Amino acid sequence: MLESNKTLSDLASDARSNLKSTFGVDSTLVAAAPGRVNLIGEHIDYCDGFVLPLAIERYVVIAARPNDSSTARIGSTGLDPIELDLSDRQEIGTPKWSNYLRGVIQGFLDLNYAIPGFDAFIVSSVPLGAGLSSSAALECCFATLLEGLVDTVLPTADKALLAQKAEHDYARVPCGIMDQFTSTFGVKDHLILIDCRSGEPEMVPFPDPSLSIIVANTDVSHDLSDGGYGERRKDTEDGLGLIAKESWRDVTMNDVYAKRDEMGDRIFRRSRHVVTEIARTMEAVEAFKTGDFSNIGTLMAGSHRSLRDDFEVSCDELDLMVGLAKEIGFEGGVLGARMTGGGFGGSTVTLCRTANTDAIATQMHERYQEETGIKPLLFATRPGIGAHLI
Repeated sequence: MLESNKTLSDLASDARSNLKSTFGVDSTLVAAAPGRVNLIGEHIDYCDGFVLPLAIERYVVIAARPNDSSTARIGSTGLDPIELDLSDRQEIGTPKWSNYLRGVIQGFLDLNYAIPGFDAFIVSSVPLGAGLSSSAALECCFATLLEGLVDTVLPTADKALLAQKAEHDYARVPCGIMDQFTSTFGVKDHLILIDCRSGEPEMVPFPDPSLSIIVANTDVSHDLSDGGYGERRKDTEDGLGLIAKESWRDVTMNDVYAKRDEMGDRIFRRSRHVVTEIARTMEAVEAFKTGDFSNIGTLMAGSHRSLRDDFEVSCDELDLMVGLAKEIGFEGGVLGARMTGGGFGGSTVTLCRTANTDAIATQMHERYQEETGIKPLLFATRPGIGAHLI
C-alpha cells in the first residue's frame, strides 16, 4: 500500500503553525528542499563517476522570522528547541542533528555574511535513515533559508558545495556531491545526470506520466557516520592508487584485472563495482533519452548485484524488497528495481508503470511485512523541484 504524502503547501502550513506555537511569532520566510532518490549510479559520486538521481516529492520545510538578536532559536518536530550563537565560529556540538545546521551557518560566516538572529521551526516528510538524503535536504533547506535572511542568492552549485562541506566537516560523513546537488538543482519532471568529475548537472527529461517511481523504505536504520561509508571510500582510493591513474573515469576493467593480485580480493571487488557502475549509469541515461527501456531492468539488477556482492552495502531486507519487485516483473508493471542510497539498510527504488503503482506497492508491502515482521513505508514519486523559498 502506498503512503499518502503531504503537499508542500501542507508542510509550509505545519511549519508556520509550529513556529507560532513554539516561539510565539509569525513567519516571514519559508524555505523548502527535497530529499532525493538515485535511480542508478551508487557509490561512484566520490569516484568521479556519473549518477542519475531525482529530487523526490518529499521535503524539509523551515519557517522562520528574525528576532533582533545574535541567536538562532530552532525547533523541530518531536525534538527540544536548540539555541545557536551566530556571532562566533560554530563548533561541533550536541544534539547530533544540530551539526548539520552549525556547518551551514559556518559556511555563510566563511563567506563573510552577518547572519541576523532568528527563530525557526523545521518539519519534514523525508523519512529519516532511509537512504533518501534527509540530511542533505535539511542542509540545503537551511542554506536557502539563510540566503533569504541575509538577502542573497548563491550560485546553485556553490550552495550545494557549501552544504556538502557542512556534512564533511560537522557531521563527519565524507559524502560525494550527488545528494546536495540533487536537492538544489532538482527540476520537475526531470532526472539529473551529474558528472561528478566536472560537477556539471544535465537535466534528463522524464516527462511520461505513465512512468513512476516507488520508493520502499525497509525501515532498517543505518548510520553512515559509523565508519562503513568511509571504509568503502578508502577502498576505492586505494584501488585507484594501485592502478596509478588520476581518475576512475580513465580506468578500464583491463586496468583493474592487471592489478588484481596486488589489490587483493576486497579492493578488486570495490574497483570492479566502480568501473561497471559508471558504465551501467551511462547506458541507463541513453535508455531515458531514447525511451527504449528494454534493458533498464537488466541494468538496475546488475547495479544491485554489484552493490550487494562487490561493494557489500546491501542487507537481507534490501535484497528481499528488490526480489519482491522482481517477482512482480514486467507483466505486473515493474521495469526494474535496486537498492538506493548509501546502503546498510534504507530504501529500494522501483521504476514502474504508474497505472500499476498501487497493486505493486500493496504486494511488496504485504509480502515484506509477512517475511520480516517489519512494516515498511512505500510511496510513489515523480521528479520534484529543488531548494527554494516558498
